[in-house]
Amino acid sequence: FLSNIRATDAIVHVVRCFDDENIIHVEGSTNPARDIEIIDIELIMADMEMAERRIKKAEVAAKGDKKFLHEVEVFSGLAEHLNAGKSARTYECDKEDKALIATSDLLSLKPIIYAANTDEAGFTDLENNKYFQQVKTLADAEGAQVLPICAKMEQDIAELEGEDRQMFLEEL
Repeated sequence: FLSNIRATDAIVHVVRCFDDENIIHVEGSTNPARDIEIIDIELIMADMEMAERRIKKAEVAAKGDKKFLHEVEVFSGLAEHLNAGKSARTYECDKEDKALIATSDLLSLKPIIYAANTDEAGFTDLENNKYFQQVKTLADAEGAQVLPICAKMEQDIAELEGEDRQMFLEEL
C-alpha cells in the first residue's frame, strides 16, 4: 500500500509502536506521539523557509507590479502561523488565498498518513496496543489516516518463496 503513494500525494509518517530493547531510540524510549511532534516541527520549519522565500520573491515582484502585494500579505500571515508551530493545513483563510498557498510545495499542507509499525503481538491486538492508540488518537484529531503495519512480518513474507509464501499467508 505505502509503495503506491506518490510523494506529491501525502506525507507518510512511519512511527514505531512497540518496545524492543534491541532497537535503540535516539530519545531513549518509545513514544510515537513525541516522534510525530518532532517530525511535524521539522516539516513546519522547512515550510517556514519556503514561505520566507516566497515572501521575498513576491516583494521583489511587487516593485514592478502591485498585484504581488496580496501574495506578500497571504504568505506573511502563513509564516506567522507556521512560526507558532502550526501546520499549513490548519491555516484559516478564504478560498482564493488557499488556492494561492496551494501553488507552493509546502510539506505541512499535504495530507498525512500515519504508518504505525507494530510488533506481531501489537498488530494482532490493536485495541490494546497503547502506542497504536496514541497514533490513532492523534490521527483522528487531525482528520488523518492511520495504517497499522508490521514491518517484521512483511520482511518475513518477502523472504519466503512461492508455495512457502502462499502457505504462510493462508496460515496468517
